[in-house]
Amino acid sequence: MEEKQTKTGFVTIIGRPNVGKSTLMNKLIGQKVAITSNKPQTTRNKIKTVYTDEQGQIIFVDTPGIHKAKNKLGDYMVNVAERTLTEVDVILWLVEPTTYVGAGEQHIVSQLKQTKTPVILVINKIDTIKKEEVLKFIAAYKDLMDFAEIVPVSARTGNNTDELIRSIYKYLPYGPMYYDEDTLTDQPMRQIVAELIREKALHALDEEIPHGIAVTVERMKERPDGTVVDIDATIICERESHKGIIIGKQGAMLKKIGSNARYEIEKMMEQKVNLKLWVKVRKEWRDNDLLIKNFGYDAKKEFEL
Repeated sequence: MEEKQTKTGFVTIIGRPNVGKSTLMNKLIGQKVAITSNKPQTTRNKIKTVYTDEQGQIIFVDTPGIHKAKNKLGDYMVNVAERTLTEVDVILWLVEPTTYVGAGEQHIVSQLKQTKTPVILVINKIDTIKKEEVLKFIAAYKDLMDFAEIVPVSARTGNNTDELIRSIYKYLPYGPMYYDEDTLTDQPMRQIVAELIREKALHALDEEIPHGIAVTVERMKERPDGTVVDIDATIICERESHKGIIIGKQGAMLKKIGSNARYEIEKMMEQKVNLKLWVKVRKEWRDNDLLIKNFGYDAKKEFEL
């Protein structure tokens, strides 16, 4: 019997900050890999996750949102997102259901027109609108450029995501799978843990502070009897005043971030975790090349697909 050919390829999810890119990727993979929050610029690195079924394998590259950069970290994030467009087999452009196509979207269109990669327009958040309204949102976007497909979905509920997977496979090349079928992500566990802690800090803290935080994991060691994993991590912030807010009154805020993060990490690792958190100040780290690299945002690594 002839062996069934599989399709394998790289797909990037792009869009303005906060349109639901990480939520969509987590939903497609069926497990939480990318952190989500309602604050822009949640995703800073290029995260690769792997979807495998009987047709083949889709390697999703979740990139930072394309936005106007305000510092070196911002430049780095935008470069990562824009460089990815030329290195993948399919681009998913995620937009909100609206008839207003703003300057941010126009900027993305100008980037997309420079690439020969097939672009699938994904209209997200259809769970928030009436079914009959979808057509007018499609009409608002369809003439901006020549889309390979237009697929409305809800990343939150998973509605129509099977149709999106079918559309993606149409444009992928035939070839062997890059990863074992049980692989979900290429991210090291330490990085996922650091990102989960950062997510919980983003959820708990005010608008201003989260952009200025990074998380490093200094130690992650399983005890000899295998019952508990000890994790020591540090939240880096840019100002002394921020440090006080992150720690909170009598350490309450840090405790809250720690227990929320520990719950998620234990769920992911399926074992008990002893998490210790510290807070350190590194002034203006987002404009310091060395610190940006030290905190895990390494441009050289990011551009290796």
